Amino acid sequence: MGFIRALIAFSGRALLVAIFFAGALVNLIPKFNDMVTLLAAEGVPEPRWALIGAIACMLIGGVSVLLGFWARLGALLLAIFLVATNYYIHDFWHFEGDRHQGEMIHFMKNAALLGAMVFIIGNGPGPGSVDKRKVTIAV
Repeated sequence: MGFIRALIAFSGRALLVAIFFAGALVNLIPKFNDMVTLLAAEGVPEPRWALIGAIACMLIGGVSVLLGFWARLGALLLAIFLVATNYYIHDFWHFEGDRHQGEMIHFMKNAALLGAMVFIIGNGPGPGSVDKRKVTIAV
């Protein structure tokens, strides 16, 4: 039963962080210069460094949560990324019509992901994580 719980928990963590890996590896890194321009247009301070920080949060935080290695810290990195993204990019309150609705959907999706990060910060990564393994030292 322990193996099944660990497999389910790992699968949940993998599904949770897949969006961060895909976002960084498929969108942000290959389109780096275009994304810097977009961030500058959105009023993000130091857009090049902000994008480097966002990519680092997404990849380091994603690996951390996936493996359950320092998962609370990884979830905090992802939470910081989500809050900044919602504030600067998905600011639906500045728009009307279809753009308002689209940004609100993205905002709420990120809010739900933020809830998952807060849950991990509060409760840890669960079974099947590196943080939950018992370390023994052979003497």
